[in-house]
Amino acid sequence: MTLYWIIFGGIAVASWLVSANLQSKFKKYAQTSIGMNGKAIAEKMLQDNGIFDVAVISTPGHLTDHYNPVTKTINLSESVYGQYNIASAAVAAHECGHAVQHTKAYAPLKMRSALVPVVKFSSNVVHWILLGGMLLIQSFPQLLLAGICLFALTTLFSFITLPVEIDASKRAIAWLSASGVTHRGTDEMAKSALRSAAYTYVVAALGSLATLLYYIFIFLGRRR
Repeated sequence: MTLYWIIFGGIAVASWLVSANLQSKFKKYAQTSIGMNGKAIAEKMLQDNGIFDVAVISTPGHLTDHYNPVTKTINLSESVYGQYNIASAAVAAHECGHAVQHTKAYAPLKMRSALVPVVKFSSNVVHWILLGGMLLIQSFPQLLLAGICLFALTTLFSFITLPVEIDASKRAIAWLSASGVTHRGTDEMAKSALRSAAYTYVVAALGSLATLLYYIFIFLGRRR
């Protein structure tokens, strides 16, 4: 267990560093202006990819940007929707990358979308089941096992998310360059911003795996 806490502590520190780096990168690249705001960039990328049934709307918050395949909307945060800079361009194009994935039936995205209802249910109950399972581990170990299975779905979701996010960033970077939104001087800025965002998903997936292993160790060591 000592090794686990060292690993978990390392992941926690890495998560803080990645988050701080992400905030720093987006603040830095928000100072580099371009001729289009996030909304216009998203609309142009959608049109260039032959997508005309997806709306671009503003959503409250900071870095709350996401693509909703159910409502077919690109939801851009207030700091992206109306801003004319490289950071907003990178985020807007990335979210459109998900819309392109959806249109092209990108397999990992389909898998992730299929898991959403299950993961949503699991996230609402899994912590209570795991808590009850640890309290009743000697008399009713099956409860903890059920919690582990539910949490494993969340971990699986985190790892399936990785190729989805990385692919969306690749599509965004390729389009930004090909469309002329970015150029030799700003291409690397967009890549750097999206790379920093991708690291947050990597750390989240590793953290979920570490937590899953922790509960598995508890379950396996119940008879010692």
